[in-house]
Amino acid sequence: MIQTRLIMNNLFIKRRTRIVALLCLVLGISSCQDFLEVEPRDQVSDGTLWSSTANADLFLHDVYAGVPTMDSGDPWENYSDNSLNGQAGRTSAILYGASIYTPSNAPNRWALYVQIRKANLFIAKVTASALPDAWKKQRLGEARFLRAYYYSLLWVSHGGVPIITDVLNQSTQGDAIFRPRNTSEETYKFIADECAASAEDLPVTAEAGRATKGAALTLKAWTELFNASPLKNATNDKAKWAVAAATYKKVMDLKAYSLFPDYNTLFFEENNNNVEVIFDRQHLGGTALANYRESYLGPRFVYGTLTGFGHVDPTQDIVDEYAMANGLPITAPGSGYDPQNPYVNREKRFYQSIVYDGSTWLGDLMIMKQGVGSLNATDLNNSSVSTKTGYYLRKGMNTKYASVNNNLNGANFILFRYAEVLLGYAEAQNEAVGADESVYSAVNLVRARSELPPLTPGMTPAQMRVAIHRERRVELAFEDKRLPDLMRLKLAEKVLNGTVHAMKIDMVGGKPVYTVIPAAGGAKVFFPEKNYVLPIPQSAIDKNSKLTQNPNY
Repeated sequence: MIQTRLIMNNLFIKRRTRIVALLCLVLGISSCQDFLEVEPRDQVSDGTLWSSTANADLFLHDVYAGVPTMDSGDPWENYSDNSLNGQAGRTSAILYGASIYTPSNAPNRWALYVQIRKANLFIAKVTASALPDAWKKQRLGEARFLRAYYYSLLWVSHGGVPIITDVLNQSTQGDAIFRPRNTSEETYKFIADECAASAEDLPVTAEAGRATKGAALTLKAWTELFNASPLKNATNDKAKWAVAAATYKKVMDLKAYSLFPDYNTLFFEENNNNVEVIFDRQHLGGTALANYRESYLGPRFVYGTLTGFGHVDPTQDIVDEYAMANGLPITAPGSGYDPQNPYVNREKRFYQSIVYDGSTWLGDLMIMKQGVGSLNATDLNNSSVSTKTGYYLRKGMNTKYASVNNNLNGANFILFRYAEVLLGYAEAQNEAVGADESVYSAVNLVRARSELPPLTPGMTPAQMRVAIHRERRVELAFEDKRLPDLMRLKLAEKVLNGTVHAMKIDMVGGKPVYTVIPAAGGAKVFFPEKNYVLPIPQSAIDKNSKLTQNPNY
């Protein structure tokens, strides 16, 4: 794999001042300060920007800059049943978890229209330019992919949204810039069609961080999987599942990706852009583009010193999904699970993903027991002093960066990887035709990396569905995948109503006693008549009277 300087780092680090000057001029941003201008204002024009591939690339880098990374303050995983934020008062708990958000204060994706406008501008200008045809073909494919990706985030979050492909300018177009919402089906079709078109123009391999054919096909397949799932497919039309399976198969047939051997270090900086990565958000340690996950998501106290902020505390609910080393779920007969010795003989991914009582972090024994003076004792009162669940996050955490406010980590945030392709294919194929050999093969590849035995032969589609959902939840845990899965599968009304759970450990007669309890601050409410989509922001409706609000908001 070609190891090049990171694309977005070119934008923000190496050539920051020149880029800002160019973008300020092209976009008409009057507030940019004079000291940022490297070239005289009268020498940088719209024509200059689109007359060279180097300058046009700078603009495209800014379109890439909107690709989201994990919100280290309150990741989307905390909105699901997989984790809680160790800090009380976060949006995931007090607004979303309690389902008291409104169109005026709900989390939303509407700001992505800024990136969509940039993509539209790039597409229009480059299409009309005299730049080399081969360069134009690939870069326009990248821009169309990015625009489709941003629309996919809007669609998953809000349902149908206005599809805008032209460059809007209120000063010249007036109220014509205000567009009504397209339907959910129209929005889905636009995303899928754009992915198909961009896949035709993108290479199988490219420099690190750029969109590829595999990225476009994977986004298309994910969108099709979402569209085939119960939320969008009430009649369970198997043809929709078959469409998703076919696209995932195209990614597999590229032979461009494989599973990285070590699940533990897959997410580490030294393995950026590895053979499993299909598309990721690039980071650069030691700069404003650093990845802060160890600092914000990591265990709180090590040797009595605050080392992390614990913004992702895995719940007992996700811990219970990790299989035993023999491959059986903990509830299965013969699994060997002992609820009073719950961390023994679990599958490999459990030990690679979870910091639990009796494990070590940075060489320190982590103690979550009550009444023994540990700063990491499970927080029973939602007081932000330690883990709310009895667990901290280990997955993707590189110990060499585990200290408060450490900005040296350059690990990328992976948005699509090959394991997800395999599991997406297995799910779609199982729903379309049943648990055929290709379904077993895809799931067993993922299991084999974690030294789990193959699935039991002869499963019914319903049994295989349960196995795939469990495998997907565990394999992709803490990668911001769980919430959209709960939505598309219409499981949110079940698992986000009630409470998520924690592990309380008491010492009784010198022995630990393990009790599963409701987690402090873990109560959740979900209204199925409205909460499967987020509201359209009130601020957007106030500006555009043609926008209609989602039902019951």
